[in-house]
Amino acid sequence: MDWLERMNSAMSYIEENLANEIDLEEVAKLAYCSAYHFPRVFSFMVGVSLAEYIRRRRLSLAAFDLQNTEARVIDIALKYGYDSPDSFARAFYNLHGVKPNMARNKGVPLKAFPKISFQITIKGAVEMDYRIEELGFECTVVGVKKPVVTADAFAVVPKLWEKANEEGLLQRLIDLAWEKPKCKLEGILGICGKQASITDEKFDYFMGVRYDGPVPDGMEKMVIPAATWAVFPNVLEAWKRLYTEWLPSSGYELEDLPCIECFYAPEHNPENELWVPVKARK
Repeated sequence: MDWLERMNSAMSYIEENLANEIDLEEVAKLAYCSAYHFPRVFSFMVGVSLAEYIRRRRLSLAAFDLQNTEARVIDIALKYGYDSPDSFARAFYNLHGVKPNMARNKGVPLKAFPKISFQITIKGAVEMDYRIEELGFECTVVGVKKPVVTADAFAVVPKLWEKANEEGLLQRLIDLAWEKPKCKLEGILGICGKQASITDEKFDYFMGVRYDGPVPDGMEKMVIPAATWAVFPNVLEAWKRLYTEWLPSSGYELEDLPCIECFYAPEHNPENELWVPVKARK
């Protein structure tokens, strides 16, 4: 099963469960992606959040039900996950511009948000810089773990770095990072969980640096095993293009290790890189 099949399998699962509870961990698993990274990647690729896509699909189907069945508004609201007619009416109006009871009338304009499917399309001939790094040895990282609710990770993680800067943790990491860099995996690191597939409701976000000295007070260590990494300059741009352009045609698939965002010293070029654990596709 290739990347496109996995993504479309995840979309099919969502479509089949729009009238039921959608297990976001199962969605990510079907896409062979981390539960933390999948909503982020989806947002980059589609232009709306995963939660917003599901909301719009449900409200699109609700409009079809209102026009083609005699089901009560309250029953349709409950079917698509709304606890009350009022909350459903507000959401329906925000998307369609009319109240649910008006949608039953012929000639009323409504909005349909189609099911998304993924395919490879030809884009501009813009090269994507990357390199493959083989780290044939374990890397010890020291730092601080912060618990993160998986569903809230996209909003919470940047705030963790802001707080680390305010409280002096970031400066401590900077001092350690430039003191004893031991390999190419250097700089300030953000490591998500222990594996690429985060299936728990919470995971530990490790804010740290590559360091072989004694573990500093108030910190702990993590060991990154030997692995193969695809390394991309510009973290934000890499996330936008990794799944849609590089991974489908690369001959690689994700390894079961966390992705690592590396932020380097001011004089370093590039300023930051995304390290993605990979293995040859079977």
